[in-house]
Amino acid sequence: MNQAKRQTLLVIDDEHQIRRFIKVALGPHGYDIVEAATGQEGLEKATQVSPDGIILDLGLPDRDGLDILKSLREWYAGPVLVLSVRDDEESIVAALDSGAHDYIRKPFMLGELLARLRLILRTHQVGQANPVYQIGDLMVDLATRKVTISQKEVKLTVTEYELLKVLVKHKGKVLTHNQILTEVWGPKSVEHIQYLRVYIGHLRQKLETDPNKPKLIITEPGVGYRLQIETSANP
Repeated sequence: MNQAKRQTLLVIDDEHQIRRFIKVALGPHGYDIVEAATGQEGLEKATQVSPDGIILDLGLPDRDGLDILKSLREWYAGPVLVLSVRDDEESIVAALDSGAHDYIRKPFMLGELLARLRLILRTHQVGQANPVYQIGDLMVDLATRKVTISQKEVKLTVTEYELLKVLVKHKGKVLTHNQILTEVWGPKSVEHIQYLRVYIGHLRQKLETDPNKPKLIITEPGVGYRLQIETSANP
């Protein structure tokens, strides 16, 4: 009898019959199934259970599955298998480009689903990323896109949040101007250093106790910026 550790899969699909079939069929093969009927419920359960893998439908009632996939990829590093009735090449390529590890069309054969799951779970076994970053008084939840300072929520624009996300994910590391510009604005923006300085100033106004003497977002002269891990340290 196989004594291997059971793995947890999150199934995000609005069809009750599909979720129940997967739960009943995969249970005997060593998988515990967590169900979600909407994209938002799926995102919430992903943060709660940190699944070993996710099976994701694209046709969800509240948000498109590709949008959910992109939100997951902001923090979730585990394998995602898309299970969808969409069988056009454009949808398949879009899902793979957005971070899916595999794509199976509905209707599907159980044997194929099991084989594909075994493969992606075996080849993409990585530690699950924590969606919540805590640096001093700053807390950034990548799953909910919530940012707080001293437990008070801070409202950021889309660009300000994307900039902070890059700094947080590389906390403690020096990021060059080009690296940040490429990740936030794209490769054609690497010459717009002044644009970056403006948004760094916006973040400091919202996050620093004294924006003129920053202790969180540190300038590395002539190089770029670094998010200071120990914000309470003396400058």
